[in-house]
Formats: sequence, structure tokens, C-alpha cells
Amino acid sequence: MKRIIIFMTIFATLTAVQLRAQDVAAMDERIKQLRGQVDDLLEDKANQKRQIEALGREIQALREHQQNQPTTTYATPEDLRALAKQVQSIEDKRKIDREVILKEIEKLAKAVTGSSSSKPLRSPKATPPAGSPDKPGDLPDKAIEHTIARGDTLSTIAAAYSKEMGVKVTTEQIRKANPGIKDDKLRVGQTILIPLPEK
Repeated sequence: MKRIIIFMTIFATLTAVQLRAQDVAAMDERIKQLRGQVDDLLEDKANQKRQIEALGREIQALREHQQNQPTTTYATPEDLRALAKQVQSIEDKRKIDREVILKEIEKLAKAVTGSSSSKPLRSPKATPPAGSPDKPGDLPDKAIEHTIARGDTLSTIAAAYSKEMGVKVTTEQIRKANPGIKDDKLRVGQTILIPLPEK
């Protein structure tokens, strides 16, 4: 029996040593895992520290840049009102200039219409204007047919042809070439003869 007890004691001791050896091995494995996790945490902490330092440098650089920028001034309500008055003044002048330009364009259009609506004729006998009698004998041999435009009067027509043709054309000559014609009876589109005396 002593042998059995000794054998059992040895067996229990060996089993306990084996269990302890397994526990130690498992514990070593667990410690290695924990040590690896701690190393990972330390590495992450170091990375975060580097990122925070980089952000701190960027913030410092932005602050320095902001301090180096000139101070901006803003417009006051009075400044805006003064600017609005200046803009309105410019707009008023622009409208006045526009009116002047339009009037000049109208004058040019009348002058161009008056001169471009005329057609030279070989002789007034060949094509007298509608509703007018044949040319009286004291008129020059050359004449131009003119179509009345808006704003035309006998005097403006005479002045325009005198200037354009380089000869003196009078309202009296126009009246003789177109018997019965009157300044207040001119109609837009009406055709009249303009006598052209020789130079």
C-alpha cells in the first residue's frame, strides 16, 4: 500500500507539474498577445502624437499668415450711398449721351435717305413724276427724281442737293419743275423732280 500511495503521490506531482507547464505555456502565449497589443497601442499613440504635432504646426503657420495679412477695411453705409450717387450720375450722363447720339443718327439717316432715294434721270421729259405736268421750257436739261422722306421740306431738299451736286439748287427751281407743289403738302413716298443747273 505504501507503494500505491507513493505511486499516486508521484503521479499527482507529475500531473501537477504538467498542468503547471501547460498553464505556464498558455500564460506565456497570453502575455505575448498582450505585449503585441500594447506595442500596437504604443505605435498608434506615437502616430497620433506625430499627427497632432503636424496639425499644431499647420495652425501656427495659419496664425502667422493671418497676422501678416493687411487689415481689411469695410465700406460704411455712407460710402455705399456716395457710390450709389456716383453711379446714378454716370447713368444720367449715359442717358443724355444716348439721346444726343440717337438724334445725330436720325439726322444722318434723314440725310442718307434723302440722298439715297434720288435717281438720276437722262431728261425730265423722259420720266416726269406722277401727277406733275411736263417740264416748263426755262428748266435745265438735267434733273434728278427724288422720293420724299419723313422730315423733308423743299428748303432741306434744295440745300442737300446743292451740297451733294456742287451746284446751286433753289426752292424756286424745284417749284418750277413741280408745278402746284407746296411745302405743307409734301407726302412721304411722293416723287418730285430736282432740276440740276449746269455749273
